[in-house]
Amino acid sequence: MNRRLTLALLLAAPVAALAQTDPGTEPTGPQPVLPKEPLTIVTKDGKPHKFDVEVARTQEQQITGLMFRKHVPADGGMLFLWSQANVSRMWMKNTLVPLDMVFIRADGTIDSIAEDTVPHSLRIIASHGKVIATLELAGGTTRRLGITVGDKVEGAMFR
Repeated sequence: MNRRLTLALLLAAPVAALAQTDPGTEPTGPQPVLPKEPLTIVTKDGKPHKFDVEVARTQEQQITGLMFRKHVPADGGMLFLWSQANVSRMWMKNTLVPLDMVFIRADGTIDSIAEDTVPHSLRIIASHGKVIATLELAGGTTRRLGITVGDKVEGAMFR
């Protein structure tokens, strides 16, 4: 899916650099399940929603993300931790299922949400502001649970 590499390039270099990406680095299948951590999203009405998410910490893990996965558990997902707060830019290349992308500020506040992103799409999906993490959940999760912008994400990484 090479989306994370592309995202890093978009942050650091002109779009022309995308054409110079080594095609041999593009993942061809899903990565093994990554280490998981508990994460809770607390909605404005105080209701907690608990998740057990994989954490993509390395650039290689972030490049592959949820590519080629056929299913994302209702209480699972993947958290991408960025080295510094920036506008997060994602895409859905080689992603087989719709996702909700939750963009999270350093204090754990949800900055923006992209719901039911389109599988295989090359359209860039960006946060509205600078964020320190992006959480990918099964498509429709935020709507189903009433998770909205301004809600709080709690976990070891946001303390």
